[in-house]
Amino acid sequence: MRATLLAFACICLAFAAPVARAADTPTPAGDRTEESLPAYHLGSGDKVRIIVYGEATLSGEYSVSGSGTISFPLIGDVPATNRTIRDVQSDIEKKLSDGYLLKPQVSAEVLTYRPFYILGEVNRPGEYPYSSGLTVLKAVATAGGFTYRANNRRVYIKSGNGTGESAYNLTTMTPVAPGDTIRIGERHF
Repeated sequence: MRATLLAFACICLAFAAPVARAADTPTPAGDRTEESLPAYHLGSGDKVRIIVYGEATLSGEYSVSGSGTISFPLIGDVPATNRTIRDVQSDIEKKLSDGYLLKPQVSAEVLTYRPFYILGEVNRPGEYPYSSGLTVLKAVATAGGFTYRANNRRVYIKSGNGTGESAYNLTTMTPVAPGDTIRIGERHF
């Protein structure tokens, strides 16, 4: 009787073992969170506001050009691509203090982020403006919602400065960063 129960238990455990995934189905990398996103780096298409205290003629709105620079009065082009807003701010302060202004005080902020892109199983794939706090579900809503074939459990995201896309679990809080390309795949029936 014990041997029969032991054999039955082994058979039950064998059937309860996890099923291996097909080789062509990528394993999700896990959840993408705000904390897992790197610090925001400027890129072509971003618009920034730069204020130089006491210098209204230097203060204004500037765009990051296709060559990745901000053309600033007096000091010329300031590198901006793949740099944080604080890096650009301190670079402008340093260049202005080099013979132009005595102890310049500069503040900078991002006004308009570069767009995000969404493709795959959404009703209106394309390019859309980024807004702070954007999640994948909000991006899908902006693109007209999921198609009937959409896999609403997994999303593929290629970062704006990345080379390949990564798979993530699609949750209500999966964040989108400026410049990201979101791909909604097909579900397997």
